[in-house]
Amino acid sequence: MPKSGSNKRERQYEHIKRSAKGRSRSAGTAKRIAAATVNKTRRRKGETKGGSRSQRSARRSSSTSRKPRAAARKGGRASARSR
Repeated sequence: MPKSGSNKRERQYEHIKRSAKGRSRSAGTAKRIAAATVNKTRRRKGETKGGSRSQRSARRSSSTSRKPRAAARKGGRASARSR
């Protein structure tokens, strides 16, 4: 857990770590899982300098316009029914 973490994130880290240990994970793995999860949450909530990868890609994809595919090219239930 980063030293600059808030009390809320410290509690979240400990909770996730205990939960992972309860699912028979090793101590090192539990710490890694907890740290990754807390860091991901901090990025998504804007508590760090950088943004999350998903937020950056969402911003990027919303600015580009995409043409919808035809049902036959998608290959789903609609294309199977049209035969």
